[in-house]
Formats: sequence, C-alpha cells, structure tokens
Amino acid sequence: MTDMQKPATRPVRPDFSSGPCAKRPGWSPAALSNALVGRSHRSKPGKARINTVVDKSRALLGLPDDYRIGIVPASDTGAVEMALWSLLGQRGVEMLAWESFGSGWVTDVAKQLKLTDCRTLTADYGELPDLSQVDFDCDVVFTWNGTTSGVCVPNGDWIPADRSGLTICDATSAAFAMDLPWDKLDVVTYSWQKVLGGEAQHGILILSPRAVARLESYTPPWPLPKLFRMTKGGTLNEGIFKGETINTPSMLAVEDALDALTWAETIGGLDGLKARTRANLKAVEDWVAKTDWVDFLAADPATRSSTSICLKVVADWFTALPEDAQAKAAKRMVALLDAEGVAYDIGAYRDAPAGLRIWGGATVETADMEALLPWLDWAAATVQAELAAV
Repeated sequence: MTDMQKPATRPVRPDFSSGPCAKRPGWSPAALSNALVGRSHRSKPGKARINTVVDKSRALLGLPDDYRIGIVPASDTGAVEMALWSLLGQRGVEMLAWESFGSGWVTDVAKQLKLTDCRTLTADYGELPDLSQVDFDCDVVFTWNGTTSGVCVPNGDWIPADRSGLTICDATSAAFAMDLPWDKLDVVTYSWQKVLGGEAQHGILILSPRAVARLESYTPPWPLPKLFRMTKGGTLNEGIFKGETINTPSMLAVEDALDALTWAETIGGLDGLKARTRANLKAVEDWVAKTDWVDFLAADPATRSSTSICLKVVADWFTALPEDAQAKAAKRMVALLDAEGVAYDIGAYRDAPAGLRIWGGATVETADMEALLPWLDWAAATVQAELAAV
C-alpha cells in the first residue's frame, strides 16, 4: 500500500466509540418490539422484566448469591456517586487515579465531600500507581479499567482478603470483559452502555455483604439526596435490589439491556464475551508489533486494556511537533477516518495525550477491527504528507 492509497476493505460496522458503544451484532430497533412501553415499571410485568435483567446479569457475571445488584439512576456515574456519598467518611480513604474518570472521583471526595483523611495515589497516563503502597485499613476507591488511558489493574492479587476497609470499584469498561474477583470487591459499578452495547442512562450498583453492613451501621454526616438513599430507618432498602428502582427507568433501555444479555448467553456467556474482547485486542497487538508509527499508551502489556484500546503516535514526524500541533494532527486523522465512514469517535479523550482510542469490547466484530487497522496506516500517512506539504 502506497502512502496515499486507500485500503480496499472497510469495516462493516464503523462503530468504535468508547461509549455508548457498538450494539451487539445483528441488532436492530426490532429488538425492542416487546418493550413494556406505556406500562408502569411498578406493574407486575414491569418489575418482572427488570428482575430478569438483574437475574441474567448475576448469572453472567458469576456474582455470589449474597451480593446485591440494583439498577440505579444516572448511569455508572450515578452508581459511583451513590457509593461515595453513602459509604465514605467512617474511616480514611485511599483514592487511586491514573486517568480522567479516576481523577474525577478524587475531586468528588476531596472537594465535594471535603474528606480530610484522604490520600491520593496517582500515575501518569499509561501507568498505574504503586499498588503495593495502598493502605487497606482505609476505604479504597479505584477504577478497574482506565477508560481514557487504556490501563487496567492486572488482577485482584494486590487486594488482601482480610482488609478492614471497603473496596469501591468503578468497573464500567471492565464488567463483562474482564475477570472481576468478587471476594476482593465490596462495591462494583458499571453501565449497560459499555461492554453490553446497551443504552445509556441507568447504572448498576453491586454491593457485598460488607458494604451492606457499612450502610446499616454508619450514617454519613452530610445530607443525602433522595436518589442516593439506600437505607430506611438504618436498614437496607431491599426493594432497590429486587426490581424497585429509586426513580422511573426507561423500559426501552431495560428491554435493550435484556436483549444484550440474551445475546451474551448465546455466545457462551462471560467466557464468550471475554474471548471476543481478547480477540479484538490481539488483532491490534499484532498490527502494532509490525507498525513503526504507533504504540500502546499502556506501558506494560500486563496492564493493557482489552476494551479501551488507547494508542499513541510515536513517529518522529509527529513527536517533533509542539503539543498543540500534535493534538491537531491526531484530530485530523480522526476526521479523515470519520469522513471515509470507516471509524467513528476514535479520538483520544480530551484530557488524555493526543492519539487514538478504539473500543474493543465484545460487541465489536474482530473482522471489523482487522479491517480498520490498514485505514489507520492510511490516515497517518495522509496527515504526514499534508504536514510535509505545508
């Protein structure tokens, strides 16, 4: 392929956005034809439909029977906020941040909750903090997978079984794609719009028995909005975890989540979802290994995300540019790919280093990922030629 020659093959689905993510293969609006629109979510069939989503999620994730799972407002963000505002303050807090969303939780705890017994362990994009330094006598808040950095924790071995504090894990781009050690996690959150390719708006909040015990024994000193309240009279509001949502859910979104979960069952459940995700990452890894202008943002292959695949441009023609010019060059690549209809929404997150971010979750076909990669070569060559001509 010459520098300016366009590849012959195009991805069938150019949807590589990191959220909302690609719908499951074969999806069409007909998948929502049985949605209980016009019915109350509190009706018997409405509640049954919500509970089916909860039950299928529990089975696919392999959740322990004594872990609660509930549908809550405001996507993953709402679920994390509910946990932070309801659970923190009893003991010190360790905040781990190595990308923008983790940094956002630091802001909430330090500037909104104004907790003073709080330590932040940070790392630059592409790296992890020193996990051996985490104090588990404190509550620990972290993202399992850095959606904007492409860096994930390698496993749960760094979390002790005999910890005193709670572990609060934002797993929105990891759930259904990576192994989550439930015995090491007390609070887990995610949204349907990531690996399942579902519609946004609603979040999932999972609580361990240790988290429930904290809720029932501790009342934070600040007022809690109605949307955050999980207890009544010092006792867990079990209804939240039995299909009684705090606010009115979209039954279209519920139906879409049910469709995605049913599809996941047909491809082998969690193992099938993980295999599809790993295959997408493998396609990119094989291409990066033979391509000299690009590399992974994640420095360590052991911490390389299989869903949020973040790439940096390492070619001399790019790295010699000033930082603002690098950002413009990366955006030009993204615009070229968008205009060709081969990749939508793959620019690096606004706070991340200039580069590309490609979603590799299970709803993306590996054949589409493989078809995309030569187009990245074309876009880089085109931008290089444009800069040389100036």
